[in-house]
Amino acid sequence: MTLVSRRTALVSSLALVLAVGTAAAAPAGVIKRAVARPGYFPPAGDWARKQPAALGMDPAALTAAVAYAQAHETERALDFSDQEATFGTRLGSMPTRRARTNGLVIYKGYVVAEFGDTSFVDPTYSVAKSMLSTLAGVAQRDGRIGKLDEPVAARVQDGGYASAHNASVTWKQHLQQESEWEGSMWGKDADFVGKAAFGAGERKPRTLGAPGSHYEYNDVRINRFALSLLRVFDKPLPEVFQEQVMDVIGASNSWKWVPYHNSYVDLHGKQVPSVSGGTRWGGGMWIDSWDMARFGYLWLRGGQWNGRTVLPSSYVKEALTPSAHGPDYGYLWWLNTGGKTLPGLPANAFAALGAGSNTIVVSPDHDLVVVWRWHGGNAAEFTRRVIAAIR
Repeated sequence: MTLVSRRTALVSSLALVLAVGTAAAAPAGVIKRAVARPGYFPPAGDWARKQPAALGMDPAALTAAVAYAQAHETERALDFSDQEATFGTRLGSMPTRRARTNGLVIYKGYVVAEFGDTSFVDPTYSVAKSMLSTLAGVAQRDGRIGKLDEPVAARVQDGGYASAHNASVTWKQHLQQESEWEGSMWGKDADFVGKAAFGAGERKPRTLGAPGSHYEYNDVRINRFALSLLRVFDKPLPEVFQEQVMDVIGASNSWKWVPYHNSYVDLHGKQVPSVSGGTRWGGGMWIDSWDMARFGYLWLRGGQWNGRTVLPSSYVKEALTPSAHGPDYGYLWWLNTGGKTLPGLPANAFAALGAGSNTIVVSPDHDLVVVWRWHGGNAAEFTRRVIAAIR
């Protein structure tokens, strides 16, 4: 069972698209940094392109940046034959093949570069975690979640938080991956012990700390968080994401949030899917680069879309604030406060990072969103080269 949004899909382009033109150059060494602000919002089915030079970019430098990205493709298998060795026993379906490296550069709201098959619908792995963060913001906006330091058990009584250890787990701790939630979800234990179940990602046993005392990147706990969001929305998350996010931002009709084969729960006598925060064990968010760019652009614009509030500004601010124990981590977003996650980028840059690698990098200082999929290396390097093209 999969659920999709509504809109005509954008036409793919296999060739590099870089519009070149002329414009008055800025003084040497000066970078004109644009602050994220209301402006152009792409309508459904279209995204305006502008010549790089017309926006104050060096076309040759941007071409070189894209060439760098094209030359650094991931070593992940094209047919996903390395999936189980990398992540462990699958619980959900996978495509038969993936796209080659591809991406988009959105500057000041406009498309200035495109390369590869950007309309290919692929799993985006843990970028889905940042989408779960977005749904949590919608839940808080609509009063389905109160303060984020409220225990999840105050609103979710399905047995998942009944133990003394789990009873104090809060929404914020889930969002910051500091919940230390104990248990199993869909046949996977939160301790990540066992090579068959977890592949190369298996971990050594450790003693759990109190909720909120320790950061651990953990898909089992994120899947528990996703089920908890389903409980407070009282409907499947793909439906909420379509209605409250993707339809608002004009996304295509091609994305789908694929559940595991066994991740169905009873809701008012009907079996509905609970989706995951990644594709570690199959399933997950399958999406093209254009829709990823729209999602990143929503966050660049502070959760606002053409006059409509998708996310409260207070939630966005909190989501992009580092947690107490994480490695520069916010609410399921990677941050750059210490300059280590995205080397060479501003401290307020942030990113949604998925295995593969599938990445969305946002630099508010430069009014910039960069989507780069199926690449090797740090996502910051391509973005840094794009920024170097801004005059």
